[in-house]
Amino acid sequence: MLYLFRMSLMGLHFILAGSLGLLLGLCRPFNPDNSRLCARLYAWPAMCILRLRVKAEVGPLMDKPESCVIIANHQSNYDLFVFGNVVPRRTVCIGKKSLKWVPLFGQLFWLAGNVLIDRGNPHKARRSMLTTTHTLQHKDTSIWVFPEGTRNLGEDLLPFKKGAFQMAIAAGVPIVPVCVSSYIKHMRLNRWNSGKILIRSLPAIPTAGLTMDDMPRLIAQCREQMRECIAHMDRQLQAA
Repeated sequence: MLYLFRMSLMGLHFILAGSLGLLLGLCRPFNPDNSRLCARLYAWPAMCILRLRVKAEVGPLMDKPESCVIIANHQSNYDLFVFGNVVPRRTVCIGKKSLKWVPLFGQLFWLAGNVLIDRGNPHKARRSMLTTTHTLQHKDTSIWVFPEGTRNLGEDLLPFKKGAFQMAIAAGVPIVPVCVSSYIKHMRLNRWNSGKILIRSLPAIPTAGLTMDDMPRLIAQCREQMRECIAHMDRQLQAA
């Protein structure tokens, strides 16, 4: 019963937050700070409705360089509400083109200046990547990417795709990993207190001077650091 009540409230919240976010996007379309404000609109009320306790240790993320590539593990659709608590200023996200057609959210996502990629069209995908590289180099804006490309459902990290690392190397900007604990396996939405979540950002990893030949090593380094961080946070929560 509690679960159904929460899902009803979440549905109403999704519509209300989407409407307010769309209004914001229409008032200042494609402003790169729209994403942060809209993320908060979704995240703060959702955490109250779901009764999820989020502890964020994200000093390196808040102190990030003006332009960087932020990479995060991707567990479920709830990531929108969980990571929305820590999206830094002037940060846009990369998403698949089909998101554009999700009522309210899709139009908001587009107006917030986020990048929509047509994964089924390699030419358009490459052109979008070139656009994001220019954004990183010249517009003091960061890009948030889920390098796994799809949800891992709280299991081990999936193999990382190359796009985020190609952008970072091409633009010469650092990579900032952001990790969230394996919350989707332990979240209990039919209880009053649904669970605890840890979010932690890792120190920026520089890419200046790297070439595409260095990309496999860079991907392995980022993935291993994130795996260790997620495992450590999971052990912390289990011990508590």
